[in-house]
Amino acid sequence: MKLAVIGVNHKTAPVELREKLSFGADLPVAIGELGALSDGCTIVSTCNRSELYIGIADDKNSAGNDEAHALLALANTDAHTDGDEFVYAEQIAKVCQWLADFKGVNFAEIAPYLYIYERARALNHWLRVAAGLDSMILGEPQILGQIRQAVALSREHGGISSDFGWLTQQVFAAARIVRRDTSVGQQAVTLGFATAKLVTQIFDEPSEQTFLLVAAGEMNRLVAHNVAALGMKHIIIANRSRERAENLARELHEMAAQANRPLTVDLVGLSALDDVLHQADVVSSCSGSMQALISYDMTKAALKRRRNKPMLMVDLAVPRDIEPSAGTLDDVYLYSVDDLQHVIAGNLQERKQAAVEAEILISQLVLDIEHQAQVQTARSQIAAYRSTAQWHKTRLLEEAMLALDDGADSKTVLAEFAHKLTQTLAHAPSKMIRHVALHGEPAALEMAAHALNHAYRAKSSPKPSE
Repeated sequence: MKLAVIGVNHKTAPVELREKLSFGADLPVAIGELGALSDGCTIVSTCNRSELYIGIADDKNSAGNDEAHALLALANTDAHTDGDEFVYAEQIAKVCQWLADFKGVNFAEIAPYLYIYERARALNHWLRVAAGLDSMILGEPQILGQIRQAVALSREHGGISSDFGWLTQQVFAAARIVRRDTSVGQQAVTLGFATAKLVTQIFDEPSEQTFLLVAAGEMNRLVAHNVAALGMKHIIIANRSRERAENLARELHEMAAQANRPLTVDLVGLSALDDVLHQADVVSSCSGSMQALISYDMTKAALKRRRNKPMLMVDLAVPRDIEPSAGTLDDVYLYSVDDLQHVIAGNLQERKQAAVEAEILISQLVLDIEHQAQVQTARSQIAAYRSTAQWHKTRLLEEAMLALDDGADSKTVLAEFAHKLTQTLAHAPSKMIRHVALHGEPAALEMAAHALNHAYRAKSSPKPSE
């Protein structure tokens, strides 16, 4: 089985077109239809990308017809590395047309934005995506989880073949190696990720801390997703609009349910901040208010009620929501948006340097996976050949037994059986040697002939006497 990738992302297509090709509730149906066109598939659909990963059976190796090439010529012509021809043009063209038909668009409309990769280039792309090297935020970890969810959904709806399932496991293992052996994902490069990183640095058990979110706008929403992912069991949302707070609470509950962990979310108004501040171990505030919402005195009173247990306070608002003087209190760790931006700028440069190492590592991992795939293919081919040989032996043996039952001479029957079995089993190796002689290198021919002759002679040679 060989891999092919067809897709669009934030670098190749505007959001309007990505919306047209996005998958949601239609994923189960799409997986069923795409699975019928391929030897295994998965669909990765996020706000930044829609990608079809498909397996193509090894026996489908024709370059396809003129119509297939004409269709693919409309897409990115630099998307493959196999000369001027796609190796699996016909199969890829069918999937491209299916995508357009399934989404109700003209293929010519989406073709200029599509990238199409096959074989090693496709595998390289998948590893880069899984490791976060192809993300809008370099090295972000969420995409690997999204790919895992996509594969799980595809398996649930029958889209994962044996060979394709093996390949997905290799991709996951390789992505873990990249993130473990390089620094591409270790430094915080978003405000949400930076806040979550601070939580892990200050608290030994982040999941046991209470998180207070002051305002439920988009910035704080992203912070909440990152911090809640640490396993927080108690979150308080203080917001003017209860509806927006309820929407965020629903998202956080869904995250907790997917991770199979308990979560309690309390909703309060901004006027109740003085009453709940003492409960918070971690505070993230980004309200847009023109006046500070959390004063020095409020923080000092909260610390007293907390018996001076430490507080991490992150103020992402401009103007600031938390009086800067609150940061002078013992046991208060106060960070402004500028503090975090300085950290992020340095970390992003480190990630860019680590990305170079990650790219080199991915190239090596692609070669390793391709080598393992060849071994897998050889094993299955050997098993198939042995099964065929066993079938021929059983068939010829049944013919011989019938001849003996009819009274034929046993020596004649045995000689005929041996002759037919030899001719049958020698046919495939002979055909292979002729093919290598016509299309292969002389060294390959010599190696194949020597291996076959040595194997048969070794088996037929008498054992040495002890």
